[in-house]
Amino acid sequence: MPIRLAIVDGHTLTRYGLRELISQQPDIEIVAESGSAASARADVARTQPDVVTVDVRLPDGDGLRLAREFRDREAGLGIVLLTSQEEDDVLFRALETGVSAFVAKSAPVEEVLAAIRHAAVAASSFTAAGLAVALARRRSVQDRVALSPQQSEVLRLLSAGLSIPAIAMTMFISQSTAKTYVARLYEKLGVTNRAQALMAAVQLDLIHHEHGGHAGITQVTGGERPTVGRVAAPA
Repeated sequence: MPIRLAIVDGHTLTRYGLRELISQQPDIEIVAESGSAASARADVARTQPDVVTVDVRLPDGDGLRLAREFRDREAGLGIVLLTSQEEDDVLFRALETGVSAFVAKSAPVEEVLAAIRHAAVAASSFTAAGLAVALARRRSVQDRVALSPQQSEVLRLLSAGLSIPAIAMTMFISQSTAKTYVARLYEKLGVTNRAQALMAAVQLDLIHHEHGGHAGITQVTGGERPTVGRVAAPA
């Protein structure tokens, strides 16, 4: 039986290119094409594909959020994220979202086809050509900004939404000392305010980003977070 594939991409030329590519593959069959997140939800529910390719940027939404919806609904659905955004933070968001593969739109044809076939047989594992290199880059940055226990606690409290006075009370220190601690944390992260600090901390995996858009603390860490059941392809 061929792999049943649904394509979700807001760019007509991209959909056309994928259609032409797939038409030459006897083991893959396109069962749906969608140009928006809204139509993709209906098309995927109607056609029940084995694999869906999703663009990161859609005209009416975030492709990563759509991928998260698909994964929450169907654990066995293969999800391939296609993107022109090759930044490390997008790759790590894709990994956390639960997609099966992350592929740049500039990747060779063989890589795109391999990702679709991988997703069809190993939906719960993750493959990305540049993952090992991206992890090494992140680890290098994390080593440079390794937080002290005191700074980790300040970051945890900032992430929880505490004000400077509340941080001072929680840590049993004066407000002026709390301000100093926060300022030193900002300096370590290379930022100037709370929002920037939390964004930098999420990107460095010092705190984890919960589904729904809020920064949630599960652990403040300076190392790589375990990814149980996720398999990376070699770089």
